[in-house]
Amino acid sequence: MSDNPELGKTVKVNGYGVNYQEQGEGDTVILIHGSGPGVTGFANWRLLIPALAQKFHVLAPDIVGFGYTEHPKNFEYNLDNWIAFTMGFMDALGIEKAHFVGNSFGGALSLAIAAKHPNRVAKFVMMGAAGIHFDMTEGLRKVWGYQPSFAAMRDLMNVFTHENFKVSDEIVESRYQASMRPGYQEAYQSLFPEPMQEKLDALCLPEEEIAKITNPALVIHGREDVIVPYQCSIRAHELLKHSELHIYGECGHWTMFEKAAPFATLVENFFLQP
Repeated sequence: MSDNPELGKTVKVNGYGVNYQEQGEGDTVILIHGSGPGVTGFANWRLLIPALAQKFHVLAPDIVGFGYTEHPKNFEYNLDNWIAFTMGFMDALGIEKAHFVGNSFGGALSLAIAAKHPNRVAKFVMMGAAGIHFDMTEGLRKVWGYQPSFAAMRDLMNVFTHENFKVSDEIVESRYQASMRPGYQEAYQSLFPEPMQEKLDALCLPEEEIAKITNPALVIHGREDVIVPYQCSIRAHELLKHSELHIYGECGHWTMFEKAAPFATLVENFFLQP
């Protein structure tokens, strides 16, 4: 296991071990992954971490319930507890304030943190983000309803990305093997069980609460995203007072892979601008 790149450092948060990646120096940027099967901080952000680490102190935790972070017994997986987990992670590492980048589920969590703990957030980026109400898509139903097999994981990778982008066998194999770890699937199925629409709605804040957020925000989406509709990002941009919106054409849900270089540059410039 020691040569597994998905295993980074470990810190105790509320008594259980949290796996996280760490690179670089400077202002802290916390990367929050999505909710796909086999996801880890490394798997989701493997291209963005080294790009941002040239100018920032980058942290990418496995959020509780996912990846190699310990799964505490009787933990209730909901938005309030994921917010508390993230605050606990920051406290454990002595991070008072940070920039955030959130993908999908992570975008919803970043938005909620900005609403509930604005003093802990500098700027934040929402990428293909949930957190704005939408009707459950077939794409997201496939993600949350995943049953482990290499073929099913390969199919999911095609759901995540636009048809012009080919996901490598290495990424598929990595995600598949992670989803096959003992106890992982049982834990994953407990995160977003039926009724899935109810679990999706539970990731959302009331729009009037979103409209009160004053932290600068960058909202990014792929136009061909079949998991979270790009209209969610348009609505987020309408609600967030200090926001910028960027929509990539011929791009699905995985902007950080499909548009890796321009996405990294866009995020870096956003964090660096006064």
